[in-house]
Amino acid sequence: MTDAPRSVIGVALNFRETMDRLAPSLHVSPYQRPPQGPILYLKTPNTWIQNGQPIPCPAGVDRLRMAGTLGVVIASTACNINAERAFDYVAGFCVANDVSIPHDSFYRPKLRERCSDGFCSIGAPVDRTAQTTFEIKVFVNGELHSLASTASFIRDIAHLIQDTSEFMTLHAGDILLVGEPDNSPLAAPGDAVRVEIAGVGSIENKVVLEV
Repeated sequence: MTDAPRSVIGVALNFRETMDRLAPSLHVSPYQRPPQGPILYLKTPNTWIQNGQPIPCPAGVDRLRMAGTLGVVIASTACNINAERAFDYVAGFCVANDVSIPHDSFYRPKLRERCSDGFCSIGAPVDRTAQTTFEIKVFVNGELHSLASTASFIRDIAHLIQDTSEFMTLHAGDILLVGEPDNSPLAAPGDAVRVEIAGVGSIENKVVLEV
C-alpha cells in the first residue's frame, strides 16, 4: 500500500445485532459475562492490500468472511482523548474489507483467522465531513449480500477513540475499523467482492486460491 498506516485496529462485537444474537453464550465459559469494553484486535501489515488486489484464500479453507466496514483515519497523536473531543483527531474515513476465516469464538480474537496475507483491503481515504451515520453495503458477484448501518453501533466512533486511546497512543494515519456487521457474507475463490459506503467510496477485490 502507498501511504500505509502505522497500525490498523479492528473492533469485534460492536454491532448490536451481533451482541443480541450471542447474548446467551456470553454468560457462560469462557466469557462469563458480556464484554465491558471494546474487543480489539490488530490487522497486521501483511494483511493490507488495496482496491483491485486479490484476496488469497488459504489452502484448506473453502470460504472467507467479508466484513465490509468503515475505517476511521486518525489525524494526529491521540492519547487519553475524551469522546467530546474525539473528532478533533479524525482526519477522514475509508472503506475497508476486514476479511477473516469464519470462526465462532470472540474470546481473545484469533490471530490465524484474522491475519493471513491480504486479509484487509483498504480504500483511499476521504476527508472528514459532517456525516455521522454510514450505510455499509457488501456485494458478492454484483449481488447485494449485506446491508448494515453504523446507527447499530454499541460504541460510536467518538467512544471507540476514547476507549482505545486510554491504553494505547494512536498516531497520524492509523486506522480504526469500527466493527463487523452481523450479516457479513462468505465468499469463495473466484468471487468478486465489492464494499460500498455512501459518501466514502467503494473497493472491489477478487478472492483467489493462495499460491
